[in-house]
Amino acid sequence: MLNEIVTKALGDKIKNLSTALNELTVEVAASDWIAACTALRHDPECRFESLIDLCGVDYSAYEGHAHKEQGFSVVCHLLSVSLNQRVRIRCFAEHNEFPVAASLVDVWPAANWYEREAFDLYGIVFEGHPDLRRILTDYGFVGHPFRKDFPTTGYVEMRYDPEQRRVVYQPVTIEPRENVPRVVREESYAG
Repeated sequence: MLNEIVTKALGDKIKNLSTALNELTVEVAASDWIAACTALRHDPECRFESLIDLCGVDYSAYEGHAHKEQGFSVVCHLLSVSLNQRVRIRCFAEHNEFPVAASLVDVWPAANWYEREAFDLYGIVFEGHPDLRRILTDYGFVGHPFRKDFPTTGYVEMRYDPEQRRVVYQPVTIEPRENVPRVVREESYAG
């Protein structure tokens, strides 16, 4: 039933529609992102007045996954309190090197901090966002730590220097290690 309602509301904006674990996922083009979300909010049969979550996803390391080549996406979970229904909507950024999506702050003001988080952790730029700056990492932080190409040790480390009496940044000093498992030797067995 929800499939038909959403299909009626969005029409040809839908690129893909799927259901998994009783949850409907709608995929739209980045160019239709604002129009599709606005339609889902204002259509009388949808009325998704609540944005529950918005996040970024990096599909670049999903081996064998259909979305591997598409790179970064923005995913929203929406709730209609008045009609007791939920939907997930997703769009893929057009460029993997510089992912961009339109901001949903004018549709759902709650998108503000979620979009800042997706920018901070994935580097997704939200056009039209009123205050797009880092929210979880330090302003001097280099890179976006949830990207699959981000090194697990990072680039710089931050520590308090008691001599300078301030926080300092320096290149990461972690030495690479080899984790070799212990070998059970035959002579250690008491037979």
